[in-house]
Amino acid sequence: MLDNFGLKFLAAGQAMEVVSTQGMEVALLSSYDGTEIIHHRLSAGNSWAIGPSEGWTGSEFIYLLAGKMSAKVNDNTMILKAGDSLNASMMTHDCYFQASENTEFLYVTSQPVFYHYSNVLQGMRKLAIQVAEKDGYTADHCKRILQLSMKIGERMKLDSNELYQLNLGSFLHDLGKVKVPDSILNKPGKLTSEEWEIMKMHPTFGKEVLEEAHFPFLEVASIVEQHHERYNGTGYPKGLRGDDISIAAAIVAVVDSYDAMTTDRVYRKGLSHEEAIAEILNEKGTLYHPEVVDHFIAIFNDDKGGEME
Repeated sequence: MLDNFGLKFLAAGQAMEVVSTQGMEVALLSSYDGTEIIHHRLSAGNSWAIGPSEGWTGSEFIYLLAGKMSAKVNDNTMILKAGDSLNASMMTHDCYFQASENTEFLYVTSQPVFYHYSNVLQGMRKLAIQVAEKDGYTADHCKRILQLSMKIGERMKLDSNELYQLNLGSFLHDLGKVKVPDSILNKPGKLTSEEWEIMKMHPTFGKEVLEEAHFPFLEVASIVEQHHERYNGTGYPKGLRGDDISIAAAIVAVVDSYDAMTTDRVYRKGLSHEEAIAEILNEKGTLYHPEVVDHFIAIFNDDKGGEME
């Protein structure tokens, strides 16, 4: 009967357009004449971002239904809780959101974005599955790198766009290993010089996978490609040095090294936390960006719970 009045009734549990990836689910509740109402579920510790794009003239409105999250625009941060809202008639800056607890919110936009969402999120899910299926170590390792990289980025007061790129790049940094043969990736002993040259290609492979997938965030591909570059120019694949390496990639380089040092592998036992910290401090300003190292160490000094699980 409601349809006679131009109304559509969506019963609880009735199918709607939903797309999800690890930590986030979005559902298109309503769409008409370009305006969309999109419901978001964001798990604690996960992030979401919006920002200006060429040709965009729409207005946007966010209303928090439940939970709590921070919103960072450039260097300004605010805390949003249930009942709070944000709106912009023209988005002029990137806005980065981080859920401190399980959060739900409505995103209303006067121009359609859901199908772009769908393509990006499904692409992200496919990439994450590729990493997880390659080997369990790589998947768990990527989650740990994301966790600690974001703590460093927030402590270094990276702006909202940089934090969003770091969030994606730190998780996908080892994506290129999907193109490395299992016989090399899981070899229990030392690699031959030929095998090592193939292993050293994984940052380049990662960038290629993102390009082949038409991944929309070019800065993320740079993080993936540069995460094995070293401050003194001795890294790979391009031998970049100093500030030629993006700060996000420099963050991932330190965290990635720490995690690799402290993780047991089939061919060696991991170092203790103290031994790994000493090694990183010893290479501060040589292999690792000195400012990144300072913030990395400060996280453990300030919060003894900062060690990765």
